[in-house]
Amino acid sequence: MTSETSTESKLPPTPSAAYTLRTHRPGDIGWIIHRHATYYDKEHDWGLKMEGLASQVGADFLENYNESTDRCWIAERDGEFLGCIILVKDRDQVNTAKLRMFLVEPSARGLGLGQTLVQQCVRFARECGYAKIHLWTQGVLLPARRLYAKEGFQLASSEENEVFGMKLMGECWELAL
Repeated sequence: MTSETSTESKLPPTPSAAYTLRTHRPGDIGWIIHRHATYYDKEHDWGLKMEGLASQVGADFLENYNESTDRCWIAERDGEFLGCIILVKDRDQVNTAKLRMFLVEPSARGLGLGQTLVQQCVRFARECGYAKIHLWTQGVLLPARRLYAKEGFQLASSEENEVFGMKLMGECWELAL
């Protein structure tokens, strides 16, 4: 089987990758919400609160989408969803982007997909002229945290929260561009 990486946003081909990377189309944000809700409920018991948060983030992305400052990437193989990531302009901080809705399906782990998705965000943010990217995550998401650190993000702050109905350590990470 031949594998390649391509996208509607003109990414350079990566012949060794076993997936296609593309920008979002109608229906994709709904699917991203669905996968976040079901995955995080199964793996972390975050239930409907995660679905509510994902729905808000997805609706905000669609309502405020600007092709020149915002982007969503979908990774797929043979029409199967493998992962996603969103980068949006932060409307509260000047010259700052936010990384949102990052997910790599368990079946796609080990392909380097997570690193590719985060690198796409960083590359696009630089092209847009952003000075910084920030993101919010939970301390229990160790693989994502390791990936952020590997890509140069720094832990900026942490605070206990109960966003998903249980005590967690929320973390804000930043990358200066």
